[in-house]
Amino acid sequence: MRILLVEDDKKTASFIARGLKEAGYAVDHAVDGEEGLTLASFETYDAAIVDIMLPKLDGLSMITKMRAKRIGTPVLILSAKRSVEDRVKGLQRGGDDYLVKPFSFSELLARVQALIRRSNAAIEPTVLKAGDLTVDLLKHEVRRGSRRIELQPREFSLLEYLMYNKGKILSKTMILEHVWDYSFDPQTNVVDVLICRLRNKVDRDYPEKLIHTIRSVGYVIKDPPKDS
Repeated sequence: MRILLVEDDKKTASFIARGLKEAGYAVDHAVDGEEGLTLASFETYDAAIVDIMLPKLDGLSMITKMRAKRIGTPVLILSAKRSVEDRVKGLQRGGDDYLVKPFSFSELLARVQALIRRSNAAIEPTVLKAGDLTVDLLKHEVRRGSRRIELQPREFSLLEYLMYNKGKILSKTMILEHVWDYSFDPQTNVVDVLICRLRNKVDRDYPEKLIHTIRSVGYVIKDPPKDS
């Protein structure tokens, strides 16, 4: 899952980005509304967190321009303004939720997760399957047969991405851009390392392997042959 964070306050941005990354999200950070609009226009995000008081282009104007461009990314507005009128205005301009500063990170995370669930509910399942492997997105639970598999947040994010694209080969660059942020060095071996860790948990103890390497291309997760 990839999140766009548009926040000019360094301390707040660092606090949010660190928490989201620890929860397994990739985060792209913009420091003003113009940069945020550019990223939202050319990249695909599962959700955006947008402060109202931004330089160059304020948050509400940025959201309005996003909706005018038919960018449907769900947006959580951050603001120090507490009045009902301010909240209504933010939602009317295209925001999907509104969180007043100061806030707890646990509440922000819960709201982001709720936005993503609502956005995906109509078109995407909440339980993903490949062979006897199941990923419950709502419970954040992974099972191989009846056995529960414990994954770290980044491992879960990678498995989720592979499962959403079951049968489709994903390049290392695609995985980097989705599971990490866009500034990561494409020459790094973090994808190989994480794939290895995931295989050790998902495939190692089972005769039927679900995660496959396509040499010089990338990785794919797929159902085992029907006659296996």
